[in-house]
Amino acid sequence: MRVVKVVAEGVTTSFRYPHFMQSIQPSFEMPPPATIYGHICSALGEWFDPSDIRFAVHFSFEATFDDVEHVHVLTPARGTLPQSPVPKVLEGTTNPFIRRVLFRPRLTLYVNRPEWAERFRSPRYAVVLGRSQDLFTYTSVEEIELVQTKRAYLEHTLAPYWLARRTERGVVVLMPRFIEPTTARRATFARYVVLHRRVHVGEMLRLDGEPEPEFWTDPAAPLVAGDSLGLPFLSWVGDEGDGCALA
Repeated sequence: MRVVKVVAEGVTTSFRYPHFMQSIQPSFEMPPPATIYGHICSALGEWFDPSDIRFAVHFSFEATFDDVEHVHVLTPARGTLPQSPVPKVLEGTTNPFIRRVLFRPRLTLYVNRPEWAERFRSPRYAVVLGRSQDLFTYTSVEEIELVQTKRAYLEHTLAPYWLARRTERGVVVLMPRFIEPTTARRATFARYVVLHRRVHVGEMLRLDGEPEPEFWTDPAAPLVAGDSLGLPFLSWVGDEGDGCALA
């Protein structure tokens, strides 16, 4: 399979849990699929139909730390009548909260659209991943040919939920899968497995008679014990083992 391989690096990023509203904002340790979709749209400069697009990620960071941020809640000052949508006299409060931040993140993104390579080399909008202030830089964009094999290892990647019963090394998370780019902004969530610790496909558990899974692999990545870096490809729509729609 021929893909575009994009390497992006930044100083900080944070992927908030969407249902935490006050006091603390933990971060996913892997960019959610919905974030990846928005990131690609930013490079292309337009929405794209995700129905036949698949992607894989290799994401790492050097450390995590907690930062203090503030939300400023403003209201019209007492005794004033707003004559416009934004009144001239405002008063408000400041609400501090703790945000978990990932330091020195590095994303390698694989997309089965090699023709998009030039679009990533000249992105339409500023390159960010996570918050709007989390600026990134594309350090490499290339077209490569992936190889499918059973001799693979997985690490620092986001894998489909079915892999949870194959290994004890991952962490199951509920993530935003896709947010419709319409006024309705309907969000779809799904469960995934975050794999940071290395696991070899040959070490995975499987039932009697169950075939050993195959993965697309990056031939340019380092070999480990003779195995290539495996890439679990994901999609934004369709049946992928686990998904649910939340208001």
